Amino acid sequence: MSIAVGESLPEGTFLEMGPDGPAEVTVSDLTGGRKVVIFGVPGAYTGVCSTRHVPSFMRVADELRAKDVADIVCVSVNDPFVLGAWAEATGGAGAGLRFLGDATSAFTKAIGLDFTAPARGLVDRSKRYAMLVEDGVVKVLNVEASPGECELSAGETLLAQV
Repeated sequence: MSIAVGESLPEGTFLEMGPDGPAEVTVSDLTGGRKVVIFGVPGAYTGVCSTRHVPSFMRVADELRAKDVADIVCVSVNDPFVLGAWAEATGGAGAGLRFLGDATSAFTKAIGLDFTAPARGLVDRSKRYAMLVEDGVVKVLNVEASPGECELSAGETLLAQV
């Protein structure tokens, strides 16, 4: 069962590429007392993730910030080195998006938004989703029926709900 609107996010630890290498970011530090957008993708450098999902949040980043969103965070089951390079390659880093790695899929599994598609090389990956979180509580949650879709979880859709 996946997390639902009104529920608190479980504690967890992500890895983010920083100037001195990978750094830990806890869910409580990320969301405590703040309004944050978190969007999950099946994998860095994958088609829809790179061409549609990340760009959708880049397009609406300023408008989300104008609505008091403190951080716009992309979570993927990848290591922080890959996510750091992908953040630069997509332009997401320059747009102020944060890219956090859930390398072991622990957070993704804890919120019940994991899937496995071995024929596509995707094992213990994240479903495609977007959520608005306020002080650790999920206020809006949009989950795609298929990892190849990006409409419910697009930046523009979430912007209209904030």
